[in-house]
Amino acid sequence: MAGGPFPSEDARRPPVLPPACASAWGDDAYGLWIDVDLAGVVQRFRWIEPGEFMMGSPADEPERGEREGPRHRVRLTTGFWLADTACTQALWLVVMGGENPSAFREDARNPVERVSWDEVSGAAGFVQRVASLAPGVVAELPTESEWEYACRAGSETPFNVGATIGPEQANYNGNIPYAGGRKGEFRQKTVPVKSFAPNDWGLHEMHGNVWEWCADGLRDYADETVENPRGSGDPTTDVVRGGSWSVGAGALRSAFRGGWPRGSRNEFVGFRFALRSTNQEQEAGAERLPAASGVTRDA
Repeated sequence: MAGGPFPSEDARRPPVLPPACASAWGDDAYGLWIDVDLAGVVQRFRWIEPGEFMMGSPADEPERGEREGPRHRVRLTTGFWLADTACTQALWLVVMGGENPSAFREDARNPVERVSWDEVSGAAGFVQRVASLAPGVVAELPTESEWEYACRAGSETPFNVGATIGPEQANYNGNIPYAGGRKGEFRQKTVPVKSFAPNDWGLHEMHGNVWEWCADGLRDYADETVENPRGSGDPTTDVVRGGSWSVGAGALRSAFRGGWPRGSRNEFVGFRFALRSTNQEQEAGAERLPAASGVTRDA
């Protein structure tokens, strides 16, 4: 996994491997992964190691928004486990119970949508309930900078797949191609997660399908290196990233930023979440970190 030169080898590795919540773990061409069984639904997570990247878009990127610059270096000092897909309807229902809030219910593997930021990350929200199902970790939304870092997966092009994108690579409104490109299919709904190839770090649908809530609000960019940035701004508005099935390709770009009211609920917005080891687990498990061998293991 690409990253800046500052992390030591020890810092690049998870503090505990496997974390107590993992039912299986291993490493493959994309890096380290764990599976976590949450009330019978298994979610895979990818290890996102600390590193540096250039956040935002260059001044000459087509369809660039005014809040995407100046492009600047961001340093993330702590790694985290990130879900390899958006949260599915199946996972939402086993964690939250109640009725399925989604508009597109044809397949339980479709991402959950029509969920507000408060329902996901509030005091009684999804990530809080995950804590009771996943020992040794806390669940959180990624920050905006963590989201873009993970989306880019070492790339600096408008999309993690290159200079442009097509409907065979993501779910969006194919009638609105990027920068004068070719038109394509407009599916007019969400599709099951893992419908498209993952990025270089093993993360699926970081472009399109549903917008994804981030932990923080929009921050103003500056032409300077920042460490672990977090938006403060309006506490009632949070960042969404990645684009959705309903928008044109330009809104799927890695640098594209949106900010929506926390209480909004519509069929365009879902989320993916991260796991971080607790201090207690780090202290208890710091000496049981084995070297990854390239094989799948049951925890």
